[in-house]
Order: sequence, then structure tokens, then C-alpha cells
Amino acid sequence: MSKIAILGHGVVGSGTAEVFLKNKESIIKKTGQSVDIKYILDLRDVSEFGECEYADKFTKDFEVILNDDEVTVVAELIGGITPAYDYVKALLLSGKSIVTSNKELVAKKGAELFKIAKDKNVSFFFEASVGGGIPIIRTLNQCLAADKINEVAGILNGTTNFILTKMSRDNMGFEEALRLAQDNGYAERDPSDDINGTDACRKICILASMVFGKRVNPDKVFTEGITSLTKEDIAFCESNGGTVKLIARAIKDNDKVSVSVCPAFVDKNSQLAGVNDVYNAILVRGEATGDVVFYGKGAGKYPTASAVVNDIVNALNNSGNTLSWGDEEQEITPPEFSKTCGNIRFFDNI
Repeated sequence: MSKIAILGHGVVGSGTAEVFLKNKESIIKKTGQSVDIKYILDLRDVSEFGECEYADKFTKDFEVILNDDEVTVVAELIGGITPAYDYVKALLLSGKSIVTSNKELVAKKGAELFKIAKDKNVSFFFEASVGGGIPIIRTLNQCLAADKINEVAGILNGTTNFILTKMSRDNMGFEEALRLAQDNGYAERDPSDDINGTDACRKICILASMVFGKRVNPDKVFTEGITSLTKEDIAFCESNGGTVKLIARAIKDNDKVSVSVCPAFVDKNSQLAGVNDVYNAILVRGEATGDVVFYGKGAGKYPTASAVVNDIVNALNNSGNTLSWGDEEQEITPPEFSKTCGNIRFFDNI
């Protein structure tokens, strides 16, 4: 019997436990193994989780998980670097496969952790780190592997897209739209990573690293958020046949790679212009396939949890396989904009 553990019982962690247990019989059939959750790590008291059908699985002791040979796959859903990095590294070194939704960990520490996973012949999967339930990572690695990808661009943050949609549709100011996003649970109490572009930056770095094969350092990426946008900026773009979106973009032109995140004018005829509210869309531009667009809910408890559980199934079936990119850092060139108007950048051919 294979056992799994979940680190963190927040939104995604609790969703992962629910999705796994709801689909347990199907997972057993797909893996050909008798599999169950053995531990859920969370430092809070179990009473804080209300009536929980799996209350007996909670532990506050990471070492119990690390030293249990029955546990073969661990889902890291804590987020951030500390203590997630130390936990994941120790688990990989002990011979356990990892799945994660932690975009910061993958973007900043991925190359190192991939190498450990390969050396230990275990898996490291991170589908849920970009696009929530949108299956973009595995698609790039498998379905589009034969094509040469020259560009990846898209709307990678649902919170900012919701805010911009409200500013456009309902003529709201930025602060009013942000408060509404927080009231609806789309924005955190501290929304800095979203509205400053940091979240989208980490995600485009993961996608760029995947398609270009070298580590893209988030600290080297040109990043602007949406905090300076006004209703007048939105109205200007709409009067000129477009709209404003926070666009994350990575382009390879011969040996030059440019990566950026910023508010951008998107023509009304673009496939990205009609992506509204909390939805994400990712455009992949290949030499053979041309433009392919992936659309769906880029965040949320159950879409992200579904991606995590899919990775758990893949890790159970394919231990020893891992997605990765090289440890060599990709040199980044400054992005090129056709023009700039106020706080809005104009790209060609989005």
C-alpha cells in the first residue's frame, strides 16, 4: 500500500484532501495501488478545522513524515520558501516524490530540486504552480515537445484580471475594485504579490524556463503591477479599440530571450481581450502549431487541488520521472515595446 502526505491544510491543502478522498476509488484503479492519505501536516489545532472526516490524519511533526518509509509521495502546499524549501529538499533526499503548487519555490529553487529528484530517482511535479486547473505544464512538456516554442504570453493572475475587469465594465477605481476582490475572496488581505505583478512574474519564469530550457531568474525580469492604473487609462484604451490586461510575456528571438510582466494594451481582436474576471489564458506560439490558447480558472480551491491530485497520480505511476530545466541561468534582454502611454505598455502582435 502506498501512502501520501500533505503539507499544509490551507485553501489548496484542504481542497487536495477533499478531492483525493472523494476520488479515492478512481485513483486506486488508475494507479493499480491501494493508496491513502496517512498524514496532513499543519501547526494549527485540529479544532480550528471544524468537523473534519480526516481529523485523525493531522500531525504537527514534520519528522514523522520524513522518517516514515510508507510515505512515497508528499504534496507540498505550504507556499513560500521557508520552511517549504527545507522540507522539500529533505523529503527528496529521503527518496520521496514531491508534487507542489508553490510557484515561488519552483521559480527560485526548481533547478536545484529537480537535480536532487533525478539523483534520487523520484518525481518532482508542479502542474498546479501555474494556471490552477489549466493543464499547461504537462502540455508544454509532452504535447508540444516536438515544436519549437518562440513565445509564451498570457493573463496569469486572476486577482488582477478581476480588478481590471471591474475597472473596465463598472467604471470602478483601482481601490474600489481591489476591495471588491478582497470581499469576494479573490484577493488576500495583503494583495501585494498579485497587484505588484510578483505572482505573474514567478509563473512566467516557470513557463519560460520550461520552453527555453534554462533557469529564468524572477529577480532579473522587468515587472510592473497595476497599482498606478486609473479609470482614465482604461477608458483611453477602450476608446482606441482595446482593453488593458496584466500581460506576462516571454519571447525568444534567435539567442535573445525577453521576459516581462506589465499592464498592456490588448487589441479587441486578440484572443486575450475577452478573458475577464478571475479567468486566466495562456497563449503559446510555436513554429509548427502557430498560436494555441489555454483558458480556464487559474486559481481557486478545487481547480488547483485537482491539478495537485493529478500530479499525485502521475507520481505514483511514474516515480523516477520529473519535469525540469537546466541549472544554467538564462540571460535576459530588456523587453521591447512598440510604445508606452502613461502606465500602459503597447506590445506588437499580442
